[in-house]
Amino acid sequence: MKKYLSLLFSCILILSAAGCGGSAQEAPAGSAVSSAAHRAAGAHGSAAEQAAALMGKMSLQQKICQMLQGAGCYVTYGSEREYCFGSILNGGNSYMRDAATWKSFADGYQQAAMSSPLPIPCMYGLDAVHGHNNVQDAVIFPHNIGIGAANDEALTYKMGAAAAEEMKATDVFWSFSPCLAVDSDPRWGRTYESYSSDPDTVAKLGAAFAKGMLDHGVMPTAKHFIGDGSVVYGTGEGNNLIDRGDAKLSDASLEKLLKPYRALLNEGVKVVMASHSSVNGVKMHANKHLLTDVLKGEMKFDGFVVSDWESVENIPGASLEDKLASAINAGIDMLMQPENCPECLQLITDAVKKGAIPQARIDDAVKRILTVKYGMGLFDDPMGKNKKREVTDVGSQKYRDIARQLVEESLVLVKNDGKILPFKKGTNIFVTGPAADNIGVQCGGWTVQWAGGIDQNGQRVTKGTTILEGLKALSKEYGLNIITDEKDAPKADVTLLCVGEKPYSEWEGDTKDMSLTGALGLDGSAGSIALAEKLGKPTVTLIVAGREVLINGYINNWDSVVMCYLPGSEGQGVANVLTGKAGFKGKLSMPWYRTLNSIGTDDTLFEKGFGLSY
Repeated sequence: MKKYLSLLFSCILILSAAGCGGSAQEAPAGSAVSSAAHRAAGAHGSAAEQAAALMGKMSLQQKICQMLQGAGCYVTYGSEREYCFGSILNGGNSYMRDAATWKSFADGYQQAAMSSPLPIPCMYGLDAVHGHNNVQDAVIFPHNIGIGAANDEALTYKMGAAAAEEMKATDVFWSFSPCLAVDSDPRWGRTYESYSSDPDTVAKLGAAFAKGMLDHGVMPTAKHFIGDGSVVYGTGEGNNLIDRGDAKLSDASLEKLLKPYRALLNEGVKVVMASHSSVNGVKMHANKHLLTDVLKGEMKFDGFVVSDWESVENIPGASLEDKLASAINAGIDMLMQPENCPECLQLITDAVKKGAIPQARIDDAVKRILTVKYGMGLFDDPMGKNKKREVTDVGSQKYRDIARQLVEESLVLVKNDGKILPFKKGTNIFVTGPAADNIGVQCGGWTVQWAGGIDQNGQRVTKGTTILEGLKALSKEYGLNIITDEKDAPKADVTLLCVGEKPYSEWEGDTKDMSLTGALGLDGSAGSIALAEKLGKPTVTLIVAGREVLINGYINNWDSVVMCYLPGSEGQGVANVLTGKAGFKGKLSMPWYRTLNSIGTDDTLFEKGFGLSY
């Protein structure tokens, strides 16, 4: 998702909603919310039967409002009380921080929805892509590419469960995850959101994560349907190099990409998000064949399809009304239109009255949405008061331990000449490089903010343990001397070089060079690499990045190389493996290409599935 740059500045200016720079809104009274829901339902039977009964009481406007999803920066509590929009979301730059603020914000919208003339609970959603990552001090797990390297279904299930539990602590019960992209080109800025270049691995791990969420009371989303990871370099939307581009898919290729979606649908996932991208030249948000004929028809998907952030506005059409009609007729059920829900309400109403959108299509979309809400138990318990909860706040040690174990299993050792690793007792280690002591770098994008951030001036992006801190914590137990002052570097036996990429998200991560020291390389990487070479000590290099960056020009100067991917908040896991407290288990989830010209060929530095161990 999203058009976040404009949203960022707009949200700062508006300040009328909590999480957009302030807490100016007054939440409506929340008494008797659950009973109001029961009065609205007025029916018994299956979720679909109850949805149908409720629809009999709804006007056209009320139905269309259920199809609209607005952002908290633009929909006030008063607006939600008036319109009862079907969903509220918060984008990546929400500027809310602590769990209590998030909970208050989510509760306020639910109370507003249940205070509307026809009370219907709203679905509050956000991108919990590697933990409850929008919330300050939540546990931040490795990004999906690292989860793919670990390839541990049981731990991935626990990750989904932990993320769900932290979400429930803030009364948020819908996550826009997992991403089921099958990545084919590491130049894509969302490569780290893909578990693997192998669809079977994506299916297995995506299903495990989703089941963990579902079993713990949160609805996951299968995204981005379909072909988001198969887009062709050079076809990117607008000025993008590749993101939101066009995937050229044969029937056989399409069937492979559908495997992860089939797996999640089999687990009971009831929401699918359409991709910003195109398939064979047709924008997915206007692709009736794939959304309706394939997904809802052949695959018998009975949940609802949600659009991605304002993506409807990027499909062909002479006007926004035409584009909305095209998307709805193609099979989009809920429209993620963060800034202009009232305008969309009027335009969709006009389109229905003109016959551009059949009433039956509106009814189908609304029934799907309401059926999911009934199935989630939102009508019985809109505030989630009766949901079983393991925690009342984020950041518990229990979930940090799960994240740490995933970090340990996700690390991939690709070179270990001289068996420098694990570090031996008595080793003097000079630790250098911009990734050594920075939580923001470890976490990458989608961490507190959309593009993540880098720790600066002693201010950390979020709570956690850096790689350096992890080593220091083990130094006494393992007899290690950790050196960080460059003037003492000549005393070291080994240089630990920690380099990688800057945090980024989506198209901001599209790149045409993929060099470790290129435009997306961390500031200071080149200098640290040069320093390590100058010292002439045996060098262990840690690469903290969202993809297998190009290292062909450096690797011959390094004795050991570890691909850390984006390990998240628990850097202790990295230290545990370097010292031998834990072993290397990770295998590359994607090929590590030798050069740019190697992409898509068999010319790899290391093949997918490669990984050494002690």
